[in-house]
Amino acid sequence: MDRNTFTGLFLIMIVFAGSFYFFKPSEAEIKKEQQRISADSARKAGVIPDSIAAPLAATAPALDSTALKGPFGANITGEQTTSVLENDKLKLTFTNKGGKLLSVEIKNEKTYTGGPLILFQGDQNKFGLNLNIGGKIVNTNDLYFAANKSSDSTMTMRATYGPGKYLDYIYNLRPNSNNIDFNITLNGLNQVIQGNTISLNWDAVLLQQEKSLANEQRYSAPYYKYVDKTPDHIGTDKDAKEELNEGKIEWIAFKEHFFSGVLIPKGGFEKGNLEVRVSTEPGMVKWYGANMQLPFNQLASQNYEMTFYFGTNKFSALKSQGHEIEKLVEMGYWPIKYINRFVVLPVFNFLEGFGWNYGLIILVLTILLKVVLSPLTYKSYVSMAKMRILKPEMDEIKAKVGEDNPTLLQQEYLKLYKQVGVNPLGGCLPMVLQLPIVMAFFFFFPNLFELRGKSFLWMHDLSTYDEFIKFGFNIPFIGDHLSLMCVLMTISTLIYTYYNNQISGATGQMKYIGYIMPIIFLGVLNDYPAGLNYYYFLANMLTFGQQFLIKKMVNDDKIHAILKENKAKPKEEKKKSKFQSRLDDYMRQQQQTKIQAKKNK
Repeated sequence: MDRNTFTGLFLIMIVFAGSFYFFKPSEAEIKKEQQRISADSARKAGVIPDSIAAPLAATAPALDSTALKGPFGANITGEQTTSVLENDKLKLTFTNKGGKLLSVEIKNEKTYTGGPLILFQGDQNKFGLNLNIGGKIVNTNDLYFAANKSSDSTMTMRATYGPGKYLDYIYNLRPNSNNIDFNITLNGLNQVIQGNTISLNWDAVLLQQEKSLANEQRYSAPYYKYVDKTPDHIGTDKDAKEELNEGKIEWIAFKEHFFSGVLIPKGGFEKGNLEVRVSTEPGMVKWYGANMQLPFNQLASQNYEMTFYFGTNKFSALKSQGHEIEKLVEMGYWPIKYINRFVVLPVFNFLEGFGWNYGLIILVLTILLKVVLSPLTYKSYVSMAKMRILKPEMDEIKAKVGEDNPTLLQQEYLKLYKQVGVNPLGGCLPMVLQLPIVMAFFFFFPNLFELRGKSFLWMHDLSTYDEFIKFGFNIPFIGDHLSLMCVLMTISTLIYTYYNNQISGATGQMKYIGYIMPIIFLGVLNDYPAGLNYYYFLANMLTFGQQFLIKKMVNDDKIHAILKENKAKPKEEKKKSKFQSRLDDYMRQQQQTKIQAKKNK
């Protein structure tokens, strides 16, 4: 080892030794980290819940003695306790810290793992008022309330400011209901609180309930409704924040895929803002935050009446709440949402009344749809058959005109269509008319609560994907699993495409484009509900069967004879439509432009 190398190594050792000495954690920091690790270990092992472990993992800040003499000083410190209210549908756990709901469990429902369905729980969820008292903001979420369970259905949380001055949160759980009446009473505080509004803050981390976290995040968002306006939402696929200042706000909702928490103030909110962040933590869907303004009058004590709804996103259950809350169920865009709401959903509910398995209901629903659309399917088939029969004549025109003059070629094609009485769009228009109905089901099945947890054949839950193969790692484009129903849907689409090409006589690139789309759908729909892929599979097979029957009914020779007869008829001057006249003028101009361009060369 030469001298330079030795000197370099010696200096590196000095740097390491110095860093260990100067950056060594203090005893207080070591103790704090040990507390955090102990709390985390206990929480993961299930020894203590998050609501208890979280305070242990953090060191409480030292209290200023003057704070104890300030607003709600007697409520600044205390010991956290919990109380429970429950009925046949809900189990509510309250904490005296903040006087709030600590957790909400929806009974008779389970998570995808079979555990109790808890919308949110723990101290990471906040609910309270921000009160301006003496120029200082007091957040009631940090106060220790006095809890009084006056009955099996009523809970009162009180924070006392002084003699005859207090804040009450009164919760009343209705029997056999998903609703909680919630009253805020500010008694004797009208001359204490400053300003003409007070702020209500509600933060919640919604926990994963479904098998596919990505799908659950896709369909989860905070919603709001202005008075006399349609409900809206923000942040379905990304973090977002929106100011709500376009009028009085009728309600706000923290929506998960199949469950929601809704807050409905009797007098509405003056204004506010909503925020959403997509969670990256396992087991957590999204974080929601709402800051809403309530009107405040300093001339009298204030009382705010509100209602909570915690329950399923079943359309009928939400509709019974009023206030257009049923629009939390995403039915698609115009006109798709009207097809779903006023046609598909009523038919589905009618079939559900027979008590059939939901796989059978989807089958019958698909058959009814195909019967209704059969005239369009027939017309489309006949139009494609005509185009197939005309193909030899079109090939002759193409050989005569050549491919280097597409404008003239199109003109000749149009002449032929006119002679034989064929509409070149006749095969496409029926398919376009069917497209809104096909798209309607794309929104309908993923948002249909009734399919949640319902099995059919090998599919254990029609509201999520069926795992035919679980890879254990992510494969680009496919994901970490392969859905058998999605594979069957893809195969049926490929078969249908092949058969459709035989009918239409498609050649060249058009022949192969149809085979690309099903492969793309395999990657896109692999993570979608088995119920949706099951419907598409049935639709493909029934369409294939329809076309097979139509082929038996339609005689190509008769069609060919009719086309020849039309062509042989004497030419008669017919009034052209405005569209046809413009198309002819455009073709003529294009032809003249090309001729002129050739002359100029």
